[in-house]
Amino acid sequence: MSITFNQNMQHKAAVFSGIALLIMTFAAFFTYGYVHSSLVIEGDAINTLENIQASQSLFQLEILGWLLIIVADLIVSLGFYLFLKPFHRQYALLAGWLRLLYTVVLAIAVSHLVSANSIVQGPAIGSSLDLTAEQAMGSITAFEATWSFGLIIFGLHLVTVGLIALKTKKIPKILSILIVIAGFSYTLVHFMYNFTPQLESLVGVLELILMAPMFIGELGFGIWLLIVGRKLQAN
Repeated sequence: MSITFNQNMQHKAAVFSGIALLIMTFAAFFTYGYVHSSLVIEGDAINTLENIQASQSLFQLEILGWLLIIVADLIVSLGFYLFLKPFHRQYALLAGWLRLLYTVVLAIAVSHLVSANSIVQGPAIGSSLDLTAEQAMGSITAFEATWSFGLIIFGLHLVTVGLIALKTKKIPKILSILIVIAGFSYTLVHFMYNFTPQLESLVGVLELILMAPMFIGELGFGIWLLIVGRKLQAN
């Protein structure tokens, strides 16, 4: 009875985690890949402010998208733990806590976007356009920096998940290796962004090179969870 219950929990965790990962992927494409990249012009606070003022609803949709991602991340934190626990309880717990810690950092990052939205909607009385733009851009930059730091932790989470996957024959080795590579790539790239800013151009090139494994690793695992993981027998 207990074994059946645990297997049902594992299968449900696979389904919910897989769905959450897919939702997160599409939401990230919209929030960061489309909206953020369209509205925010690096190093140009005035044009960024004008873009947001002209598309305030779109900027607010970005914030809602990030909130959706945070909820999805919470689901994945628990779902990964429940799914991976039968393979290695301690590592699964570590992976779950790392994902949860990343989600907390992401929530802090998104709070800076909320601040930017408030600045754009209601600039302080007597504030000049330049000052309002600088304040809004400061909040946006704080979001990007905080999120980037969080992605170091996110990468460590993926490495842990990949190591658990490598310890079992139930999960394909190629997928396990891709998850480890994705995690290592996230941690390396964002560690360098945060602690070696003088190498920003080099890190940008490195990020482009590693983009494929960073994207394929976790998304591939999410698809595998929905197709195969939901029917997996742990023992």
